[in-house]
Amino acid sequence: MAILSQTEAQDILKKVLSFSTADECEATLNGTIGGNVRSARNTISTAGAVDNVSLAVQSRFGKRSGVATCNEFDEATLRRCVQRAEEIAKLAPESPEYVPFMGPQKYLSSPASAAKSTADITPDYRAQQIGASMALCDAKKLSSAAFFNDSTNFIAKRNSKGLEAYQQLTNLDFTITVRTPDGTGSGYAIANYTDLAKFDAARLTRVAAEKAASSVKAKAIEPGKYTVILEPAAAVDLLSNMMRSMDARNADEGRSFLSKKGGGNKKGEKMFDERVTIYSDPTHPEVPDLTFAADGRPQQKVTWIEKGVVKNLYSSQFWAQKSSSPDIAPPGGWIMEGGTQSTAELIKGTAKGILVTRLWYIRAVDPQTLLYTGLTRDGTFYIENGQIKFPVKNFRFNESPVIMLNNLEAVGKAVRLGGNLVPPLKIRDFTFTSLSDAV
Repeated sequence: MAILSQTEAQDILKKVLSFSTADECEATLNGTIGGNVRSARNTISTAGAVDNVSLAVQSRFGKRSGVATCNEFDEATLRRCVQRAEEIAKLAPESPEYVPFMGPQKYLSSPASAAKSTADITPDYRAQQIGASMALCDAKKLSSAAFFNDSTNFIAKRNSKGLEAYQQLTNLDFTITVRTPDGTGSGYAIANYTDLAKFDAARLTRVAAEKAASSVKAKAIEPGKYTVILEPAAAVDLLSNMMRSMDARNADEGRSFLSKKGGGNKKGEKMFDERVTIYSDPTHPEVPDLTFAADGRPQQKVTWIEKGVVKNLYSSQFWAQKSSSPDIAPPGGWIMEGGTQSTAELIKGTAKGILVTRLWYIRAVDPQTLLYTGLTRDGTFYIENGQIKFPVKNFRFNESPVIMLNNLEAVGKAVRLGGNLVPPLKIRDFTFTSLSDAV
């Protein structure tokens, strides 16, 4: 019963609320059905499936709150779940940041958030896609490790104040790492879609295989500041870390790169290159998302950075009320506006530089400057006169996305990764601090 219709889900939630004796009550249903296949050394190693619905009940007495969960839906279990949430609430301390539940809300429609083609994926299809990927690597005498995961989800919410929400989503993720037999060459590819029609495991495998074959006999070059081209898979993690830091409270309380000396935040200030525009839109056809936040607040199209200027910050309901700031929920995915050039075209326009396939083992160094450290991986190459000349050994980097987005030389065409639209970025003076022997 993993995917309930709106009527089926709301009928359960109505019954749950009917058992409540609390001052306020909110019930949320989450359901998932899907599966996965994992391969290693060109052999399927595991396969799995998920089929589950869970209920969370939050009960409140005054400013005291308790939560209980269950995944069975007979009347006795539902009643006991509500009673347990109420028992917990009565024992809980009062919340100093209590905000009442919201009443009825209006939500945008995002019809592209669920695709039948993805919902209809079968175990045979997963096996065929992974099989085609492994066969390609076998033919090239390369070794691969891949993971294919798909899911269809729904979320339904209802509370005692009259709020009602429901939405379905589908998602497909594929990652693959390809290595040469001696382990000295490595390549990587990643994809993420709502609609299965855009997916092709063999195409992605060819990309990773070409990188693996091209990255053997990597040369060591001196660390330092270089012009780099970050492929979308390399740019996404640094940019995502930055977007997760667009919190108004952290900025107002002095814990953020957006904190202003003496108090307050840097909303309205130009902090990035004017080519940087980032927004979120739950109805975007390429990266559709939930039209409501976890607390039930409507998700709208929000511009976070416009032509380098910080336009909005997100916050909790409590902080929005306390600080008299706009009540904006954190986004799901985000969209960075890009240009028209592909990664290959960015390479052609580069006299000297380094191409980075992806970054990993990223750790925060200084949250107030957003300085991060990490390593390159799975294909790092030296560019000269618009061509890839040779593979180079991997580097450790120390860099901040804030500095990075002030050192832009070019922005390429955005592609979907992790529910975001991410362009390849050409950056000058990217800081590499040491070499790494890992591939």
